[in-house]
Amino acid sequence: MTSTDSGLRRFWKNSYVKTILLAAIIVGGVVAFWFGLQAGLRTQYPLLTVASGSMVPTLNVGDLIAVQGVSNVADLNAGANPVGDVVVFRRPPANDELIVHRAVNKTFYGGLWYIRTKGDANSGPDTWTGPDTYGGMISQNLLIGKVVGKVPWLGYIPLYIRRPEGITLIIVLMVIIILAEYIPEMSKKQKTET
Repeated sequence: MTSTDSGLRRFWKNSYVKTILLAAIIVGGVVAFWFGLQAGLRTQYPLLTVASGSMVPTLNVGDLIAVQGVSNVADLNAGANPVGDVVVFRRPPANDELIVHRAVNKTFYGGLWYIRTKGDANSGPDTWTGPDTYGGMISQNLLIGKVVGKVPWLGYIPLYIRRPEGITLIIVLMVIIILAEYIPEMSKKQKTET
């Protein structure tokens, strides 16, 4: 056995190397899963959390929803509950917030599809104004996709993490995990040295 082989064995037996390798595998797996979901569901936002009660009883606050991109808006079902598809779209005019409502009507005008939306818990249809709207409807340019599945309550995790106490909890847990991993290792080294 050469000194290089011995050095490599020691390198791979080192707990720090194992921890870093495991962390890289986990991060790589999460990234691959996320990009795989985006490609498979054909949307930039394949998983979202319901943050308001406007779609009760169809969707509740804290539901995790799966969103699939819509390649042809003409195929989108529009109508009252339960006929119309539940869609995700950018809120006009700012486009910085995502809304989840039901498509209750659609019309083709000026080369674009326009969709009238309504929350199942709301008394009347939405009336949107601004760019990419027509007669209170949103244009297909604002459409992210349609809801194809949900997991109840799982969305509470990302909702909680967004809050300041959620971020604090994550930081505290990370520090505890790091300390739990490295304090015993440091104690072993100190015992070995003495």
